[in-house]
Amino acid sequence: MSALRVALANIGFASSPADSVARAVKTIEQASAARADILCFPECYIPGYRMPDVEMAPPDPAFLDQAWKTIAAAAGRANVAVILGTERVVDGGTRISTLVINRDGSIAGFQDKVQMDPSEEWAYTAGSGRRTFTVNDVRFGIAICHEGWRYPETVRASARDGAQIVFHPHYHPVEPGAFRPTTFGDPRNTFHETAVRGRAAENTIFFASVNYATEGSGTTSAIVDPNGNVIAWQPYGVEGLLVANLDLAPATRLLAMRLRPS
Repeated sequence: MSALRVALANIGFASSPADSVARAVKTIEQASAARADILCFPECYIPGYRMPDVEMAPPDPAFLDQAWKTIAAAAGRANVAVILGTERVVDGGTRISTLVINRDGSIAGFQDKVQMDPSEEWAYTAGSGRRTFTVNDVRFGIAICHEGWRYPETVRASARDGAQIVFHPHYHPVEPGAFRPTTFGDPRNTFHETAVRGRAAENTIFFASVNYATEGSGTTSAIVDPNGNVIAWQPYGVEGLLVANLDLAPATRLLAMRLRPS
């Protein structure tokens, strides 16, 4: 019977690209102390999510390469697999991506964001293709932010490729005047947290969604089981690791595999 101890890094924005690396290393050490098998960071944690009203240095491939090496070494020392929200430069364009690091610190590969939110196209370009990865003999996929909420096929593609859990690193900005939830799934809130439950139940898989710890954000980090039940969620705006032990037996992918072409 497969089991996985999952940690979600519900942490705040770093003050600089260098600080993002230092905070990532510290969080990996904390995940190791919590005996996690795998740790997932929010979207673009390295070097930070680009926003039109926030000045950031241009994408720096040399910085990114060194950051990935530093964080991979930390993962290897900690014996924790890592899904690192990052950006990367490909063919002159900057992609929102995730770097997957194995428990021994070796690099498993990237999953780029394929379905872009229109608000991101000023800074980022879309990737292509989907793949799955493995930790502790458990196959998992990744759907980044907008694509996991609004494009169910991105999650189903991973489930049909064998993923029993899909990780969903995201960033949900604070929207002036928007409802500020205190309980996960409040019906007065936006659709986003309902979508998190739906992605799990419609594919019979686990779904793990991780956000930054931002005061006033409309979503938080949560882990949902294959029936759409919320196993655990992090208090809104509160920094910390959200950790859960998952028995993967219920993640049969039954509903994902029953999809028939229209």
